[in-house]
Amino acid sequence: MWNLMRFAASSVRRSRRFSTAIPGPCIVHKRGADILHDPWFNKDTGFPLTERDRLGLRGLLPPRVISFEQQYARFMESYRSLEKNTECQPEGIVSLAKWRILNRLHDRNETLYYRVLIDNIKDFAPIIYTPTVGLVCQNYSGLFRRPRGMYFSAKDKGEMMSMIYNWPSQQVDMIVLTDGSRILGLGDLGVQGIGIAIGKLDVYVAAAGINPQKILPVMLDVGTNNQKLLEDRLYLGLRQPRLEGEEYLSIVDEFMEAAFTRWPKAIVQFEDFQMKWAFETLQRYRKRFRMFNDDIQGTAGVGLAGLLGTVRAQGRPLTDFANQKIVVVGAGSAGLGVLKMATEAAARFAGNKETAANNQLYLVDKDGLITKERKDIDPSAAPFARGPGEIEGLREGASLIEVVKKLKPHVLLGLSGVGGIFTEEVLRAMQESESTKPAIFAMSNPTMNAECTAVDAFKHAGENIVFASGSPFKNVDLGNGKVGHVNQANNMYLFPGIGLGTLLSGAHLISDGMLQAAAECLASYMTDDEIQKGILYPSIDSIREITAEVGAAVVRAAVAEELAEGHGDVGPRELMHMSKEETLEYVRQNMWFPVYSPLVHEK
Repeated sequence: MWNLMRFAASSVRRSRRFSTAIPGPCIVHKRGADILHDPWFNKDTGFPLTERDRLGLRGLLPPRVISFEQQYARFMESYRSLEKNTECQPEGIVSLAKWRILNRLHDRNETLYYRVLIDNIKDFAPIIYTPTVGLVCQNYSGLFRRPRGMYFSAKDKGEMMSMIYNWPSQQVDMIVLTDGSRILGLGDLGVQGIGIAIGKLDVYVAAAGINPQKILPVMLDVGTNNQKLLEDRLYLGLRQPRLEGEEYLSIVDEFMEAAFTRWPKAIVQFEDFQMKWAFETLQRYRKRFRMFNDDIQGTAGVGLAGLLGTVRAQGRPLTDFANQKIVVVGAGSAGLGVLKMATEAAARFAGNKETAANNQLYLVDKDGLITKERKDIDPSAAPFARGPGEIEGLREGASLIEVVKKLKPHVLLGLSGVGGIFTEEVLRAMQESESTKPAIFAMSNPTMNAECTAVDAFKHAGENIVFASGSPFKNVDLGNGKVGHVNQANNMYLFPGIGLGTLLSGAHLISDGMLQAAAECLASYMTDDEIQKGILYPSIDSIREITAEVGAAVVRAAVAEELAEGHGDVGPRELMHMSKEETLEYVRQNMWFPVYSPLVHEK
């Protein structure tokens, strides 16, 4: 217990570089048991005696006052005990048990929950986010205990403008919105997709310091085409097929109008929409509202950062990026997002659009290589289809192994959602890459959908590869003291900073330039020495510092593009005259940090 308390105290000290001064009193309009049942104000046994007197809590709590550090240590002791007692249990059962103990703390005491999360983000991110969040979404109807967020369904058409005022917070800065149609690589999970929105916003709080009183997870329930859910007696959503066409868009339109009418400066992150609606809604709203799609733009940014790191790992200048042969496997929203951002980056680094037009990006889907000869090609994929004769010896629909053997690509990047598609034969073919340090990115989530494992990649493609995955894998022991470094190409490196930077700049939209700035900031974060070792992304332990840097880069880009309108007391002129260091400090100072505030009752 003493070691745990020392660990807790050191964690608190480590995190204080992101904290503000001791908070002033917080006015509450509740007393007695109502405060104990409100997770935002509840301090459990941590209420000092003076607060117990003025808030009517005498007798409602055990008499001993337990300090924040003691509460922290007690929770961590319970968590470590759970880990020890479930060592021999199946992985899924263990993950859900860990999620439950964290969720119970979240339901009871938000301040303690977020401190625990911030100080132990590397351990807890896989529980509240990828990959466990996929398992939670699959079982959400059975796990449901306490409502969190808001639900707008097809049956609420015409009522959303009034419904939005049911949310108790007067100000909302960040909304994560999903329709549950494509949760990770698990497909249509209907209303149970709310779990992904909750998990993403927990990351916003932990990584970006967004105030948890100003976040809102939202589910748009337009039905589900998942027959298993429709037949499940516990399923909590609408039991009807998904709306399509104009009916569907009218629901999304109504929500967006309602949300921005009440909170005109909010930011909406679209999450896990199926491809056709992901692209349609992005184009429909991005010039009107402060919104972005994380699957298209966030994944693209993280992917681009990894691709730029790969060029550095090969000892080449970034101007050589346009000459990289990159094969992208998966023509969904994520894969197409990476291709779009890579094309834009190639043009910028080369200094002309002609070079970008002649880039060496190739797209493979379930039907093989996509060329202009394909019939009924998806309009979103059409810009990346190769023309006739561009690839000698490769036909329309050529298989992945044919493409890899013929092209000998520098990078093989998977966003297919198909577990194991990078077979032993495909990985062995990557040994013939034209690069001295080829890259293999198995970016699909959750873990079971990864295109290959880290162990298989290093075993079959060779020890000199650069490897990245969407889900966490352990580093690979290559023997003789060598380590195969595993990079988690996770969106959590970027989306918190994109949201935070947009909020603090007051930008009225999120531009491609702001997104590029975020990706390039992440790409430049690693030292040359780290890059040469094959380490493309920083440790999740430093996510709060990374997010501050990315957020500052987004603010500077918004200012440069004259999109910034300021935030709070800081206007656009003040932002314009900030140095790079001052912008970073401005971002850090505006990151919320969890500490107990003194509570004062007011009727």
